[in-house]
Order: sequence, then C-alpha cells, then structure tokens
Amino acid sequence: MSFNSLAFLVFISLFLLLWQFVKGKHNLKFICLILSSFLFYGWWDWRFLFLIIFSGLVDFFAAKLIDKHRNRGRIILIFSLFVNLSCLSVFKYSVFLAEQIENFLLLLSLNVSIKDNLPAFTYILPVGISFYTFQSISYTVDVYKNKLKPTPNILHFFSYLVMFPQLVAGPIVRAKDFLQQLARQREVSPLAFWNGIKLILLGYYQKTVLADNLGIFVNQAFAGIDNGTGIYWWVVMGCFAFQIYFDFSGYSQIARGLAKLMGYHFRMNFNHPYLSVSMRDFWSRWHISLSTWFRDYVYIPLGGNKKGRLRSHINMWITMLLSGLWHGAAINFVLWGAYHAFALSAERVIGKIFKISGYRKWRILRWTATMIVVLIGWVLFRAATFGQFTTIIEGMFYPDFNIQFLTTNLNLMIFIALALLYEGGYFLSKQVSLIPKDKIPYFDSVKFAIILVCILFLRGPEQEFIYFQF
Repeated sequence: MSFNSLAFLVFISLFLLLWQFVKGKHNLKFICLILSSFLFYGWWDWRFLFLIIFSGLVDFFAAKLIDKHRNRGRIILIFSLFVNLSCLSVFKYSVFLAEQIENFLLLLSLNVSIKDNLPAFTYILPVGISFYTFQSISYTVDVYKNKLKPTPNILHFFSYLVMFPQLVAGPIVRAKDFLQQLARQREVSPLAFWNGIKLILLGYYQKTVLADNLGIFVNQAFAGIDNGTGIYWWVVMGCFAFQIYFDFSGYSQIARGLAKLMGYHFRMNFNHPYLSVSMRDFWSRWHISLSTWFRDYVYIPLGGNKKGRLRSHINMWITMLLSGLWHGAAINFVLWGAYHAFALSAERVIGKIFKISGYRKWRILRWTATMIVVLIGWVLFRAATFGQFTTIIEGMFYPDFNIQFLTTNLNLMIFIALALLYEGGYFLSKQVSLIPKDKIPYFDSVKFAIILVCILFLRGPEQEFIYFQF
C-alpha cells in the first residue's frame, strides 16, 4: 500500500478514526497499531509478514537474554546478527552474489549456472526489508552496549518495529528514542496536529507535484540515451537529483506527519542536502537516519577516526561501500559507494592542505564543486549499465550549450522552477527575514493553501516511491 494511492487514503482515514477510540487504552492501542501495520505491509505480499514476525521475535528474545546473561551476551548478539543479516542476504543479495560468482568462473573458462538454480523466492525483494532489518539490529546492539534496557512488553517492541508510517522506507527509528515515547500516554495538541498536517501536505507536494513530474523527463532521457549532449545531461541529472530527493524526502515527511497525528515524533531525515558546501556536509543532511546508523554501527565500531589518519580513511571506505551495497544488489551501487568514499577522502586531504589559506571561506566555490560531485555520482546511481554511465558522462562533458530542449518543454521549466523555488526559498529565509514575525501564521496559511491546490491540480502520473526497491 503506497502513500500516494487511493487505498492508503481510505486506510489512514479509517485508522485515525479507530485510533481516537483506542489511544487511551494502552495494550488495545498497540494491538490496533500492530494489526494495522500488518495490513498495511501485507497489502504488497502477506507472505512476507512471517519474515518480519520471525526477525522481530528473534531480536525481542535475544535482547532479553543479552541483558540477563551478560557473560554470554556477545554470542547471543552474534546469533541475532546472523539471523538478521542472513534473511537480508538471502532475499536481497543471493541473486547478485550468484551472478558475481558466475562471472568470476567465466574468467576461468568455467560456464556454471548458479543463478538459475536458486529458489524462486530469492527473486522477490520484500518491501522495506533493509529498513526494518537495520532498525531491529540497532535494538539488540544498543541493549548489548548497555545504551538501552530491553522492553519487557512485546507489544511495545513490535509497535516500534512495524509502525506503518516508516515501515517500508524509513526513516530508520532508534529504539532508545521511540520506546520511551510508547511507554507514555501522549496527547496530540492542536499545534502538533496542525504541524502533522503541514508535514503530510509538504510530503505529498514533494512527491506528487515535484518528484513525479520531474521523473517524466528523467525517464524519457534515460530511455532515449542519445537525446543530447552537454548541458542537456546536466539538466537531466539536476532533475534526477531533485526527483530522488523530493521522492524520498516526501515519503519521510508524510511518515513524520502521520506519526505526529498519532502523538509520536520521528527525527528529520533530510535537511536540504543540495545546500551543502562539502561532501561531509551533504552526508550530514542526506538520509540522516541511514548515515547516522552507518556512523554509529559500522564506522565508530571499526575505530572511527581514533586510530590514525590512514585507518580513518579505510574505515570510511568500508562504511561507504556497505552503504552503497545497502542501496541495492548491483555493481553500480557499490561503485556509487566507492565514488563517494573517494570524494570524502579527497575532501579530507584537500581540506588539510588549504585550511590555512582560507579554504573554509570559499563558500560559493565549495558549493559548486560539491554539487558537481553529487550530480556525477547520481549518474552512477541511476544508470542501468556501466556503458550507460560512461555514455552519459561523455555527454555531460561535451561542449554543447544548446538549450532548445528547455524552451520547447514548458512543463519541464515549470517544475524545475518550482523545485528551485522550494530550495531557494528555504535558503533565502535563513539568510534574511523576509516576513515579519506577526505575519508568519498568515503566510503559512496562504502557503499551504497554494500547496494543496498544486497537489490537486499539478500532480504527476502516479509512480512508486524510489526507495521501495531498497
């Protein structure tokens, strides 16, 4: 069930109506939430509900055993990690690994078929498996590290694990942040309710108006790869950059808004990443729940930056490669992770060299360089094959400044302008106070009325959220 479908609008209307009757009844409230989340998830394929339930039961009891038997906690944690990562690997990476083994054997002149002999279920990717697996892993690891006491209430645990707003595409919620919210009775104030509605409207605007309309041009460009060169491909990749940002940020905003209507709070997942002035800044703003997860559960346990400069680079490369692989079982995602690791390493070195001579003051140049690096990286992310990637890169650096394709596509120009206005307006609002404080409520009302009109009349053709594939 997708947020931008009619089925979901019916589902959420009925759920919020039911929620008003059960929210004051502790256990009944969580039973309602869990069953509703199962219905939401099972709308895609009910068979994979058993996978979530199995994974959840393993981690719920593993955490209790870790806390009770601290001397054997490491063994129990390893077992929990093995179960979770095995499930993730079988469903997400088995076909990919089989292909790589076949390719390696071909180099040795051995034609062996492995992929064709895999079970049929390995070809089906359960929606959201990467998100809820990481969420479950963080729970047991935090209990093992004594950062969190295991919850004795299995309803609390499954409400945390399967809560439908963020179940299939994040944000990745930490148990230590959310379980304490579940333990308290939380009333939704009129202000919190209005803030939730605003987040939902912003999310739908980002997804249905901006991402889906820009996606039309991007899909056409990648379908007819010889359409143009030079500035054409820079515009295409700029549109894709906005498409993936607004698509995923839109989902996260809707999820945060729905949580607020229920009395809960999710942390911000995107913080205007295209205003970044460095690659490190970009990763502190992009998919924050995932980047901080890799920082806390991969980079820091590897030693972070506390074991010397060379080791910090190695740790960062391992983290970024795993992050790339998390995004998809394909070589282009691994290369995308390696590309960002190289960019972050290069930035560290260059930053050390130019720190004394005013490197930090060159804000416009740093922003420009960062955006060029990010856009080239998005080619790797979006390209279906390595050949497609090289063709597009060659096209981007071919000296062709013809913009006729823009002047003949009014719709494209409108949605590019709306995307730039969205980000540019935020940037300007942080630099200067454009609206008197006493006028902000009126401005807000007008702004969200315009957003609602845009959602109703400018929405693009319905497209699945991009991050559902991860």
